Amino acid sequence: MKISNEYFLLKDTFDSSELKTKIYSYRESEQIKNGWLVKRFETLLPKIMKRSGIDFWVVACNEYNEDPVLKTLVPCAMMTARRLTILAFYLQADGTVRRMALTRPNVGLDDHYEQVWINQKGSTWAAPLGAPGEPETQMECLARIIRECAPKAIGLNFSKYFAFSDGLSHTLYEMIFEALDEADKAKVVSAENLCVGWMEARLPEEIAAYTGIVQIAHSMIAEAFSSRVITPGVTTNADVKYFMLQRCVDLGLTPWFDYEVSVKRKGVGSIESDNVVIMPGDILHCDVGITYLGLCTDTQENAYILEIGEQDAPDYLKAALKDVNDFQDMVVESYKEGLTGNDILRISLEKGFAAGLKPCLYTHPIGYHGHGAGPTIGLYDKQGGVEGNGDYPLYEDTCYSLELNCTVNLPEYNGDIRLGAETDIIFTGGKAYYAAGRQDNWHLVK
Repeated sequence: MKISNEYFLLKDTFDSSELKTKIYSYRESEQIKNGWLVKRFETLLPKIMKRSGIDFWVVACNEYNEDPVLKTLVPCAMMTARRLTILAFYLQADGTVRRMALTRPNVGLDDHYEQVWINQKGSTWAAPLGAPGEPETQMECLARIIRECAPKAIGLNFSKYFAFSDGLSHTLYEMIFEALDEADKAKVVSAENLCVGWMEARLPEEIAAYTGIVQIAHSMIAEAFSSRVITPGVTTNADVKYFMLQRCVDLGLTPWFDYEVSVKRKGVGSIESDNVVIMPGDILHCDVGITYLGLCTDTQENAYILEIGEQDAPDYLKAALKDVNDFQDMVVESYKEGLTGNDILRISLEKGFAAGLKPCLYTHPIGYHGHGAGPTIGLYDKQGGVEGNGDYPLYEDTCYSLELNCTVNLPEYNGDIRLGAETDIIFTGGKAYYAAGRQDNWHLVK
């Protein structure tokens, strides 16, 4: 992957608008994501429920107060919960998962869920005369289904550490608990690991597609950090930031956070301004994230604005980037299934310090959300480990944003600076891989 535009020829700088032909239409994207959902139900959900020790899972939330996991469990047409939405999943003896919906009719779930709340008490949607069973409320229906399935463990979404597993409101928890038979109340457990496991796991098709999604982010940055966009002495860091945000939207993608382009200047160091004119000798650092086909990216890269007479970045900047690349490799090599986030943090930092680096590691899972479900591998301000989130283990077929920095002393930039980088990686087959390459040369702008 070409990162640096070393000869300053606009014809060598990729125009990211050309990616428009690669982006699927809304309808096509919907078909892809819905197809993935069915396969996830059939292949991933059974093994994650079994691994979590939960054979009955309840996801319940109200419209506009959605559980974070809901959107990952419903087809694209269902953009929000509808009134009170209850989904129930039962791991059957044959290893398949029975998927049930307790909702009002015609909310877009019929192709993916069995409608089990048929005789809706007090509703004009009640089943036609002669339908089996007595009229029942949603909670009465849920209690009945659980009674009939006779599960060993009933998972509800509450968690101390993982926001993705804590989407059940206190009110709904009380309503569900009150409706359950006494024997079933004793079976209620946190669905923490089930929620996280479901949201972090990727299909082979998702992994294959993810490499191309990440490449879109790299290409957008390569164009923004080039003479195609930047005119030193005129262009501001805000101009570059909004170029990338606009490009993202124009391509039909979605930014999942407000982009950042920061500036470090010779003789000054970091400039705390969101609207500074870019000058020769400046270091630019960006933070960019897109969402496409339901998956997020998170990328940080660096550019150098060449001074008069320069044809390449100074050797000391190349050495600084090499430190960052070396530490990236150390972290990637530390990924082993079963290790916790805190284990990987400790092992990686030990390697970095032993190599004479000054590293800082704050890598996070990525997937449906930018800061996604899975093990936290350090936080910027917690390099000794992260309670709870950092104790979660590493599983196969998961993705991460390898986010880190190395402190380097650059007298030209007024002392120590933290050179940060972030690139997305995939852990599969017992090994971590860079999803679409990584920056190993400076972006150069003349």
